[in-house]
Amino acid sequence: MKQNRSRTLMLLVAAVVIIAVMALAAFSGAGSSLIGTFWALVPPIIAISLALITKEVYSSLFIGIVLGALMYTNFSFTGTVTAVVSEGIIASVKGSAGIFVFLIILGIIVALVNKVGGSQAFGHWAASHVKTKAGACLATFALGILIFIDDYFNCLTVGSVMRPLTDGKQVSRVKLAYLIDATAAPVCMIAPISSWAAAVAGSVESSTYSGLELFVRAIPFNFYSLMTLVFIVGLTIMGFDYGKMAKFELEAQQGIRNDRSDNASMQDEPADITTGRVIDLVIPVVMLIISCIGGLLFVGGFFGTDLSGCADYAGNFAGAFANTDATVGLPWGGMIALVLIFIYLLCRRVINLNDAMECVPKGFNAMVPAVLILTLATGLKNMTTALEAREYVYNLMQSAASGLFRFLPAIIFVVACGLAFATGTSWGTFGILIPIVTSIFPESSPLLFVGISACLAGAVCGDHCSPISDTTIMASAGARCNHVDHVTTQLPYAMTVAGISFVSFLLAGFVPNPFICLPVSVALTVGTLFVIRACVRKKAAKA
Repeated sequence: MKQNRSRTLMLLVAAVVIIAVMALAAFSGAGSSLIGTFWALVPPIIAISLALITKEVYSSLFIGIVLGALMYTNFSFTGTVTAVVSEGIIASVKGSAGIFVFLIILGIIVALVNKVGGSQAFGHWAASHVKTKAGACLATFALGILIFIDDYFNCLTVGSVMRPLTDGKQVSRVKLAYLIDATAAPVCMIAPISSWAAAVAGSVESSTYSGLELFVRAIPFNFYSLMTLVFIVGLTIMGFDYGKMAKFELEAQQGIRNDRSDNASMQDEPADITTGRVIDLVIPVVMLIISCIGGLLFVGGFFGTDLSGCADYAGNFAGAFANTDATVGLPWGGMIALVLIFIYLLCRRVINLNDAMECVPKGFNAMVPAVLILTLATGLKNMTTALEAREYVYNLMQSAASGLFRFLPAIIFVVACGLAFATGTSWGTFGILIPIVTSIFPESSPLLFVGISACLAGAVCGDHCSPISDTTIMASAGARCNHVDHVTTQLPYAMTVAGISFVSFLLAGFVPNPFICLPVSVALTVGTLFVIRACVRKKAAKA
């Protein structure tokens, strides 16, 4: 009762603040445009704040879209409705259609594997081989690192494969979501052969270095991605949690499955067939991996020509990845994998055609919440882009470049964090900031690599923390947990690593040597974990 009153009070306060902000925006925009000003960042800030306060993501994102449309059209009613429908929702569906298809295909594959008992068999096998909770977390971590090709693929595949194991070892779903999220974008950002490396390489304009060479040289300074991996291993071995994550972990150890999924259709169902084998999970996953890698290479032109007819990347593995489009390649590979999995399971006679077809709508329904959140989050990004938030940040960065040269890596990291958090897109963030970094630092300066790393690390950090990030949404979908619970439990961990990374970039600005900065950063991470563990134990002793 008291909790409901508190939430009602917060909602009233939030409503008053929103009305006041919009009145101020209307007054500020009277006779002038709000585009390209600080107001461009207000809609995502309000949407994220509402999601964290209300624990309800759908309405929060929609309110953010409406507020952005109001500012974009200078508070015109008909213009606002048009902007919400056309530039927000419709453009979002159009731009994300390929990912929607891939999500649904994965949902169907998961439903099929569950139906034949493959997930259940893997859970039993893993329970007999992985003896501890820490082992389950480290196995999830290892699989996340191995699937470094693409973050979407990573999130959904790791979640589907490891969920039976982590459930059996009493790892909470939000902890699984964190492990998935922390080994998705951070790992892709330090893997030279990945969709992220390709995106970064395409954003670089340099007369001295190729985009891929600059990406590789920046890896040793990507403190956020590297220290996230160190943080996970240290946290798992030391065997503690803190913040809201500790509450969920305690409930999981007590046998309480507090999933609070965004939709009942996302809840796991017991397998209908108890004679399933581990091979019924392994072979579909291997088929999916091979088909998706093949799809990415095909779309990139590795086997001849790309979708535009260009033959420049035929036989060029790295070039094809740099030229590929994941929104086409992943559905391409996923569709082939789905057909092969259908044939395999039917030939194995573990499922008949009617039961297999029942898995199609079941898999679709399981992914509806993720599709809806992704649609609204992308719509909010579209509104933020229309308000020219990136250009506003660009101008701020240019003005700060003159007097704070040695501090610029740390400043770039913070700016990239904020921009990625507010817009929910790391690719858009480094797409706008990398040209600024290459124009600020001379190509002969070692600070160029530090600056590029700061931009990439900040983009991953902000993306990692943001409730409207597609990767964060995919991690929630992969773990089958409530999206806002995932965000609020992950945030303290991500901010801890962000603080360590900020200090590391301050050091790198004065000592741009990875052989000095990396050991210092690792020592800071391990030392921070020891301090936090001591604080957690002290607090527990007092309780």
